Amino acid sequence: MVMFADRADAGRRLARRLETLPRENLVVLGLPRGGVPIAFEVAEALHAPLDVIVVRKLGVPAQPELAMGAIGEGDVRVVNDDIVSRARVDADAFAAVEARERTELDRRAARFRGPHDRISLDGRTALIVDDGIATGSTVRAACEVARAHGAARVIVAAPIAPPGAITDLRDVADEVIVLESPEWFSAIGQFYRDFAQTTDAEVLRLLQQARSRADSADVPAATTAAHAPRDQEVVVDAGPVLLPGHLTVPAGTKAVVVFAHGSGSSRHSPRNRFVANVLNQAGLGTLLFDLLTPVEERERRNVFDIELLAGRLVAATGWLRAEPGLHDARIGYFGASTGAGAALWASTDPEARVAAIVSRGGRPDLAAPRLELVQAPTLLIVGGDDHAVLDLNRQTAARMRCETALRVVAGATHLFEEPGTLALAAGLARDWFVEHLDPHRHPIG
Repeated sequence: MVMFADRADAGRRLARRLETLPRENLVVLGLPRGGVPIAFEVAEALHAPLDVIVVRKLGVPAQPELAMGAIGEGDVRVVNDDIVSRARVDADAFAAVEARERTELDRRAARFRGPHDRISLDGRTALIVDDGIATGSTVRAACEVARAHGAARVIVAAPIAPPGAITDLRDVADEVIVLESPEWFSAIGQFYRDFAQTTDAEVLRLLQQARSRADSADVPAATTAAHAPRDQEVVVDAGPVLLPGHLTVPAGTKAVVVFAHGSGSSRHSPRNRFVANVLNQAGLGTLLFDLLTPVEERERRNVFDIELLAGRLVAATGWLRAEPGLHDARIGYFGASTGAGAALWASTDPEARVAAIVSRGGRPDLAAPRLELVQAPTLLIVGGDDHAVLDLNRQTAARMRCETALRVVAGATHLFEEPGTLALAAGLARDWFVEHLDPHRHPIG
């Protein structure tokens, strides 16, 4: 029997049921991953902060489905001494289970929380939300962990749950609120038309969207409507990895330039940061992020794996468009050295939808297999004294079929370290992006 179209539908319906809850000191906690889309709708409707509650059940070694305790972030541990005693679990066996589950909990917490602190539950009401409750063991663990974190009141809410699970949860929750409670219950998914697996990327997107709403709660409506400015450290979801970055979005902008740094560099590159500042002053947004994790950077071959780097760039672009206010933003790529090759390669991916590219001291030859496929207007900036790279760029310009321009900065070597040369390059990049990211003058075909 289908009762809900999808998690968003279930979340909105659950939110209507929860409208009468006292909202003072309320924190909505989604159980990742499937509970987060439900919790997001609830938090939006109740104007409450949203967070995840990352827990791991500690199962008896011989009966993993039987919980002898639970653990949560901040070294929280809840032990059911009665189960431990009856199951005859000794200290070593318990410690082994806890160590294994702690490793997984820490991995998930780092994945979903990134650089953000856990919202304090001390003295507050914790509203724990899932997309459905089957046995209730995970939700029970979440209730116990929320109490251990200082929650004064714990409420469980879900669209669907069997009667027996609801009864059992009343032992650990002050209140259990469920929309539907059919006697015949096989699996949660049977009650949803669309019960596709929730991805990590979706969880991260919803959490970031909720944080942005909270950050802008005190911003005047006129400013919010025009998209409030942002200048913040972010965590970019790039598929299998999370990558640190810095996002700057001037108020009202609808254009963002994503930077792809060269080998041996990072989002902290002083040259790229200088260029980014010039672009910001012109009203353009910028995203600087690390293309590789520290572990990946130790493998030198990854630094020159243009296909890998391009994939990260495309993933970052998708993440960027999921940010509040940036869904329809015009995207530009700025690539330096090997990053230019990655930018050109990434621009050929249909998902990227790039409107303009600038290469500074770039190695576009590294994107040779894709050069003829590049459609975005491309500016190649090269130092006049960077002879080898200048020759490569001239050869590249001759091969490209899109609008292409080559600009030579006299007296500059590869890194544009000579006085005034980087400023000239930044000015050229700014002018190119300002012109080509204008949707009225250059629509994306």
